[in-house]
Amino acid sequence: MADDVVGAAGELSAADAEIEEMQRKVQEMEEEAEKLKKLTETVEETSDGLDGEEVDRRSVYVGNVDYGSTPEELQEHFKSCGQINRITILVDKYTGSPKGFAYIEFADEQSVQNSLLLNGSLFRGRQLKVVQKRTNIPGFMKGKGKGKPKGKGKSKSYYDPWMDPWYGYGYMPWSEAPRMKGKGKYKPY
Repeated sequence: MADDVVGAAGELSAADAEIEEMQRKVQEMEEEAEKLKKLTETVEETSDGLDGEEVDRRSVYVGNVDYGSTPEELQEHFKSCGQINRITILVDKYTGSPKGFAYIEFADEQSVQNSLLLNGSLFRGRQLKVVQKRTNIPGFMKGKGKGKPKGKGKSKSYYDPWMDPWYGYGYMPWSEAPRMKGKGKYKPY
């Protein structure tokens, strides 16, 4: 009986040690989550100060960029315009090869006006196209989605003679006469 009590006490102490270990891990995870929350709050505070339209006013689109060019080379080409905050050369997400255009963000709007003077300049043997970056309008150019139109019943298209290029010529490719099996029959009317 004494052995049973000692064995049960040993099992309880092992279970208690396991529980304490789990509680310690939970405490560590909660501390880490708190740190991450603080980090995301500081990032959100800095990003709230940046207005998308304001950044677009300080940016230019550079087209016809050589595929082998680097951001450092573009920075060297545009350094006379003013201070550059960021250079983005867009690449294909599947192949990783450059798309042939870039965006350059400047520190102020006067630098953008200076950079527009470089429109048509030669860069690595190519004539650059430099225009001010446009601001995308949310929801613009978005369709109503893919798929079938919603409505009651089956939607059958109707015949519109104004839209038919063959109207009046006697040829309608979608409505040919059904073929008869066997010998053809003469139908005068």
